[in-house]
Amino acid sequence: MESPVTKSDVNLQKMREIKRLKSVEDKRVGSEVFDRITLQTLYKLANQGYIHLLNGAISTGKEANVFKGADDEGNLVAVKIYRVTTSDFKKMQYYIQGDPRFNVRSNSKRQLINNWVLKEFKNLNRAYDAGVKVPKPIIAKNNILVMEFIGDEDGIPARLMRQTEISNPECVANKILDYVKKLYNDAKIVHGDLSGFNILMEDDEPVIIDLSQGLVVDHPLARELLNRDIDNLIKDFKKMGIEISKDEIKRKIMDL
Repeated sequence: MESPVTKSDVNLQKMREIKRLKSVEDKRVGSEVFDRITLQTLYKLANQGYIHLLNGAISTGKEANVFKGADDEGNLVAVKIYRVTTSDFKKMQYYIQGDPRFNVRSNSKRQLINNWVLKEFKNLNRAYDAGVKVPKPIIAKNNILVMEFIGDEDGIPARLMRQTEISNPECVANKILDYVKKLYNDAKIVHGDLSGFNILMEDDEPVIIDLSQGLVVDHPLARELLNRDIDNLIKDFKKMGIEISKDEIKRKIMDL
């Protein structure tokens, strides 16, 4: 039987193997994502059973990459890794200041990112507990967030709503508005960047993702961001053939 140390060493080696990327550009990106502290954090998560295997990227963004992984029991997970070198720190500070859940006084970029990850984890927890369809958060540690994998049992990730042909647009639109209502009234948060680019389609079920910017409803910027979310949804719904006004959406969300 493998000892815990041996098992962790094997896990870490598996993770290091994904750094062996082919092109020069991929090597540059790989070094940005898997710096020393990130690898140490992955090692600890592997030792705790949260990540047994880390596979290819599901999505690649300016600030974070999302990888498909598996835990010790073989369950698929999504592993979101924020990059210290390319993250937009001014944006992060803008959205985290004034949030009563965080008191960030340090100018350390890494500490800011760690708080940003914790913020997304807490927002996902709030949303999940309120009955909103989001990836179930599992653990946040430093610049890494582990959460439920959204996709099929073969490991194929769900597609973005913007990339999907919706078979029942009215049903999907109503579900999204119901989730936004639950976010606002029950979870007490505003998404802040909601659009078809941050909604996955799992079969015919919309799944809201990327709640890192989400703000508590009594935050000074919350109403402004809610209006932006509503404007984005109106545009997305129109592309789906659904016409709805801003006032109608506000009435649905706030029970006006």
